[in-house]
Amino acid sequence: MKYYLAVDIGASSGRHIIGWKQDGEIRTDEVFRFPNGMKSVDGRLIWDIEELFQSVKEGIRAAFAKYPQIESLAIDTWGVDYVLMDGEREILPCYAYRDRRTERTIPQVHKILPFERLYEKTGIQFQTFNTVYQMYDDLQAGRLEQATDFLMMPEYLSYKLTGIKRHEYTNASTTGMLNARTGEFDEEIVEKLGYPKGLFGELSQPGTALGALLPEIAAYVGGNTKVVFCASHDTASAVEGATSEDNPYISSGTWSLFGVKLPHAILDERSRKSNYTNEGGVGYVRFLKNIMGMWIVNSLRKELCPGKGFDVICKEAEKSAFRGLIDVNDESFLAPESMKEAFDRWFEKSGEKPRTESDYFNCAFLSLAAEYGRALAELESVTGRKYDTLYIVGGGAKNAYLNALTERACNIKVKALPIEATAIGNLKIQTEA
Repeated sequence: MKYYLAVDIGASSGRHIIGWKQDGEIRTDEVFRFPNGMKSVDGRLIWDIEELFQSVKEGIRAAFAKYPQIESLAIDTWGVDYVLMDGEREILPCYAYRDRRTERTIPQVHKILPFERLYEKTGIQFQTFNTVYQMYDDLQAGRLEQATDFLMMPEYLSYKLTGIKRHEYTNASTTGMLNARTGEFDEEIVEKLGYPKGLFGELSQPGTALGALLPEIAAYVGGNTKVVFCASHDTASAVEGATSEDNPYISSGTWSLFGVKLPHAILDERSRKSNYTNEGGVGYVRFLKNIMGMWIVNSLRKELCPGKGFDVICKEAEKSAFRGLIDVNDESFLAPESMKEAFDRWFEKSGEKPRTESDYFNCAFLSLAAEYGRALAELESVTGRKYDTLYIVGGGAKNAYLNALTERACNIKVKALPIEATAIGNLKIQTEA
């Protein structure tokens, strides 16, 4: 039996999952899990990359302790965030995407390259945290003068394991700097924004082997294996693991990624105005929309009832008579100090606010379902297709109440697949590499 290791890291937690093929299917065993999250330091939101890498190593050690022979490992993480390098030295801090540093740089970038032009070239939806805006802050702060490399998070972690620096296509596609037609970093964007050209190397495709673990890493974790690139953007791996069909899907986690597989990017005005994005997949385009997902629900739970299980939260929400809605994509819900207060401020201008715990959660679930309904209508309009089934994967797929609300709001059959779709996609690419 050949065993493979998927290191699947989200914005709130990470998992090390061993996988193997049996009877034509991928079977899995979670061997390690660790918490992850942004930290507030001097009023800025950052990633503690030293702590993150230590957790990655501990998980690999746990995997070797149970499975002494591992064919390969691959790392997937969220998109848009990166680590600047000066040779072998990290340029710190490593900013997190929810930090507000792009508020000043977005209009400056758009003055040089209007968003219409950016979208025409990249097909990437407007998000305040896109790498193209984050990097302009680094340029103005002088941090790019020292930089020899920039590595997206899974590229950085893979480098720390192997000593090899490479860019991977699917995660690079989240930067807002990849040309949707050529699949390479766009020279005009890099040149006009004044970014050092040397930072933007060739791209590797999912399945590319990087190399073996460094001797000191192998000694620490108790074994050696090769590191390969999966579809290193976690949503790209999730789509690989979810379904082979062309029906729409929601990858439901901290974010809800609502989309469909397409053979080519859609770069027209209707797509841009609908704020749909064209991200890289494994031989296809992931045409999708970022929706502020379970982040809102998780933030409410952390603030209002940290000890309460989601099954209880959902049952209580179902009994709530509150029917008010928020715009889940509004900036006020991106990184508020208090999610409850963000809800309260919203309803100060638009009606009666929630009164009970269950009201807040029901509002969140109803609002997410309503946004899914709008996203499906836009998707069908832009693609010119009608769909009959919607797949939901990821942690949010276990929420039966939200799934029922989604089916009602979308007027479509919902199939929930409560599987580790991202890890399965990661493992699938490794087994086929």
